[in-house]
Amino acid sequence: MHNLALPASLLLALVPTTSAATAQIDGVALAQLTIHQRIVIRIPRVLGARTAQRSEPAPPRWNEKKGPKCVALAAIEGAIISGEDSVDLILEDDTRLRARFDDKCPALDFYSGLYMKATPDGMICAERDSIRARSGSACRIDGFKRLVSKTR
Repeated sequence: MHNLALPASLLLALVPTTSAATAQIDGVALAQLTIHQRIVIRIPRVLGARTAQRSEPAPPRWNEKKGPKCVALAAIEGAIISGEDSVDLILEDDTRLRARFDDKCPALDFYSGLYMKATPDGMICAERDSIRARSGSACRIDGFKRLVSKTR
C-alpha cells in the first residue's frame, strides 16, 4: 500500500463546508477524508502449445510433490488449466505449482482467465484465499502441490 500525505489545508479545501464530515471547534475547521483502495491482480492464462509436430518433444508429465502453504503473489507469472479441479501456476523461477480446488468448483470456469485479490501480506495461501474467474465465480484453494517433471 502507498501512503498518501496531503497538507491539512488541501484536505480542508477538498471537503465542502456543508458536509457532515466537517466540524468547527474554536474557530478551527476539522475534516476527515477516507480513501479506500481495492487491488485485483489478473493472472494471464498460458495458451497451450501449437499442434504438436513429430519433431517436437511430447509435453512433460508431472509428479505431484508436497507443496507450500502460501505463495508470493508477485512471483506468479501465468496459469494453465490442468484438470477438472485444478489450475497450474507458473512462477517467475519456472517452478510450477498446482492449486487444487474442492469437488464443487470446476476449473473449467477459468478458461477465459483468472484473478486473485491482493492480500495485505502479499501471499496467496491454501485454505484461506480464492481464485476468481472472469465470470465472477470463485474457488477456494484447498492446497498447493509442487510439480516435478517425470523422467522417462
